[in-house]
Amino acid sequence: MRDSMVEHEGDREARRCGPCSLCCTVLRVDELGKLAGTPCSKLRAEGGCGIHPSRPGICRAYRCAWLEGRFRDADRPDRLGALVDFAPRGADLELVIVEAHPGAFEASPRLREIAEAHRESLVVRVSDTLDVEDPDRPYRLLMAGGIEQRVCGERVSILREGMPASEMRLPWLERQVRRLAVAWRRRRLSRARQRGGG
Repeated sequence: MRDSMVEHEGDREARRCGPCSLCCTVLRVDELGKLAGTPCSKLRAEGGCGIHPSRPGICRAYRCAWLEGRFRDADRPDRLGALVDFAPRGADLELVIVEAHPGAFEASPRLREIAEAHRESLVVRVSDTLDVEDPDRPYRLLMAGGIEQRVCGERVSILREGMPASEMRLPWLERQVRRLAVAWRRRRLSRARQRGGG
């Protein structure tokens, strides 16, 4: 999304994507048949969007939290190694950290600092961009009080202050909702592959 810009309140200088194009891998773009977690075919080798003037609506509308003026100037996603944004979680919001590569969260003191600053008021979801087609791919939920859930398929490991506390299976209703979501996602991925010619 190179060349994007958003104005800030007051005298603050507007932020620009510059060489950062991490959202071009993280986002799903149905108009291009692009799956989430895969680099966009329109990305130029030198960086930036090859169809920037005519890019799809989702690309025009999307502004990550950094571009909107949150976090520090140095926290641009490509420098952090993760896209950090806010997303709906039922009636609430969650902070979503999508690693550019596995292990980026653990390797970055700044990403962990951002998560710690928000986990008492929001659930923080940490995932990566690998194998988005796998419904059982693991992710982490960091919560208030030092509680963490590591979710892999229908299994949940609960940690308290970093120490294993218990393991459980998702409750029955959540398992059913998850199965419906997996079926819907497989259908959507199949359609995206057909549109993208893959």
